[in-house]
Amino acid sequence: MAAAESRLPADDAATAPLTLEILTGRAAFEALKPEWDGLFARAGMPQQLFLRHAFLRHWCDHYLDAGSRICILAGRSGDRLAMLWPLVRKRRFGLDTLQFMGAPVAQFGDVLIEPGACRQAWLDTGWEALGRLGADLFEARHLRADAGLPRPAAALLVQRQEAPFADLASRVSAEGPSLAYPARERSNYRRRLRRLAERGELGFRAVCPGVEARELAASAVAMKRNALAQHGIVAPTVADPRFQAFFAALAGDEADEAGLRLSVISCAGRPIGIDLSFDCMGRSFGHVIASDPDFEREGIGRVLIHQAFAGARARGSDVFDLLAPADPYKLEHADGTVAVFDLAMPLSWRGRLACGFALPQLRPALKTVAKRLPAAWVRRLFGAS
Repeated sequence: MAAAESRLPADDAATAPLTLEILTGRAAFEALKPEWDGLFARAGMPQQLFLRHAFLRHWCDHYLDAGSRICILAGRSGDRLAMLWPLVRKRRFGLDTLQFMGAPVAQFGDVLIEPGACRQAWLDTGWEALGRLGADLFEARHLRADAGLPRPAAALLVQRQEAPFADLASRVSAEGPSLAYPARERSNYRRRLRRLAERGELGFRAVCPGVEARELAASAVAMKRNALAQHGIVAPTVADPRFQAFFAALAGDEADEAGLRLSVISCAGRPIGIDLSFDCMGRSFGHVIASDPDFEREGIGRVLIHQAFAGARARGSDVFDLLAPADPYKLEHADGTVAVFDLAMPLSWRGRLACGFALPQLRPALKTVAKRLPAAWVRRLFGAS
């Protein structure tokens, strides 16, 4: 553990110095939980749901391996935790790289920081500390335009995507899809329900975290894999056994601190559609929306999205975030999008060399290669991405 101290300008609203610590190792991460949860309660935003300590604890259980080291930058103002950069350090392609914790299951990366007059000064202090760690590169993947960490001007833009979202008040009605949808879509929704009911009695329910939820989450990932395979889509993250184990463990955690919610559609007692979403501060985030390929002709996929919206609305959410990328089927339900960036920030001459020459061409090529390789090969060659 190393520590550094930086004093803020005397005329700032908070005159206490910001003390920075670099915390390494799983034990240090676990010990930080009470303060971490307190900071999230004070300063967290809905889109920062993947920064919850509980979510990242499960991530550590399944994705933290010998090639990754926890490297948390913790900033305290007086005796209060005021800033967190939850990072991991790994060696990739000859570069010492820092990344946000949570990849590839966390859909957004970010920094937790208390609002106020000191905010930008504290972020500047964090950047300075990051530069002293001796790493070559900071890969800020899945950084939203509305993140707590502003997009740095000096960073290389590796990729830009859009995360669509739906306004549930305008999308959900008591009968299903609202008047925001064309009459044909509303009619098709009722027709799909009738066709599904012809194959057996339909059931719609929510399942609380526990043993049954664990089994259903594992089934949802299996459904997702089968559906992707039938459409010839290669998704290394979903194919990785850790993905299924992660969601099963999260759904089985009765402490229920990560906000995972399960909605299930069954036909003749058999689950045929499962939505795994996260709720945070009045907003829902649809992570795994999985339907049984055997019911694809009856339109189970489209019915499930409307049921996911209705379930989120019933739980008190105002917005349903469909996450990046902005696939065409998502845009059919979207009322707007938020930009999501993959950025690379050089921290050494090697990092500057990579940003100047290698990353703009190498990253897209690696993604193409990864889609053609078995998941086990992808993990060994490229690590989680």
